[in-house]
Amino acid sequence: MPNTPLPIAKHVNNFLDYLDVEKGLSKKTQENYGRFIKRFTDWLEQKKLTKLTPADITADLVSMYRLYLSRQTVSQQTREELAKSTQNYYLIALRSLLAYFSEKEIASLAPDKIKLAKRPKNQSVHFLNVGNVRKLFDSVDVNNDIGLRDRAILETLFSTGSRVSELTKLNREQLNFKNTKEVFELKITGKGNKTRTIYFSPRALEWLKKYLASRVDIDPALFINFGNDDDSKRLTARSIERIIKKYVKIAGLPLETTPHTLRHSFATDLLTRGVDLRLVQEFLGHESISTTQIYTHVTNKKLKDVFSKFHDK
Repeated sequence: MPNTPLPIAKHVNNFLDYLDVEKGLSKKTQENYGRFIKRFTDWLEQKKLTKLTPADITADLVSMYRLYLSRQTVSQQTREELAKSTQNYYLIALRSLLAYFSEKEIASLAPDKIKLAKRPKNQSVHFLNVGNVRKLFDSVDVNNDIGLRDRAILETLFSTGSRVSELTKLNREQLNFKNTKEVFELKITGKGNKTRTIYFSPRALEWLKKYLASRVDIDPALFINFGNDDDSKRLTARSIERIIKKYVKIAGLPLETTPHTLRHSFATDLLTRGVDLRLVQEFLGHESISTTQIYTHVTNKKLKDVFSKFHDK
């Protein structure tokens, strides 16, 4: 007698184990997938569809779910709808669940039947020009330990183009640059457990040396909270976001400036200086060139400038 097919929700734990063991995704990524899939199973519960099995997932069901996502709001107060990019996170998670069913030979809808929501074509990237980056750096009072740390954080973010999550994972022992005055390179494991090389400029190295010289603790973390008495003093991503916000206000820069803005500024500066888009893709650790193409505000201007300079009038 054949086994009775399990409801979709009963497959979720096995799916998350699959992401861990077979796909090797980070714990944080697994948590995100779990949260995104929970929205789908919660929606099924709301629709009284908890008995649905993977074989019952149809294109029509996915369309209903997409409509549901498009009508969700970020908060009840503002009534602001979920951004297309956020809706896509939920759809990507569902598509991954279908891919899991396919790999385990569990009858279900083909993963490629789920198309992502189209983003607005005029989507722009918030970045700082070099002058404003310098203004942000100069807003830091470097006459104390905290100021030296904060200046080193800002310099490192802009020099390496790192994600804030990558920055918080760095340890002192990784930076063996005592006798280095040139560019220092370091291999890190970033988003999706992908390894790439990041580069520290001589200026960033100088501020890191000054900051580390002020440290008298033995904590292995590169960037620490001086007022933290816990076992680990390592700064969190949220702490670094608050640090950036502090200096953004002091410098009088746009309040939407975040640690990720410095990553955007890093990429924009490279492209402005003539670095090829595919090299910038490598610097940023983007898996697809399409992700790097959000920087069309630079590449489009470069094309226009080249045309104006060289094309026959």
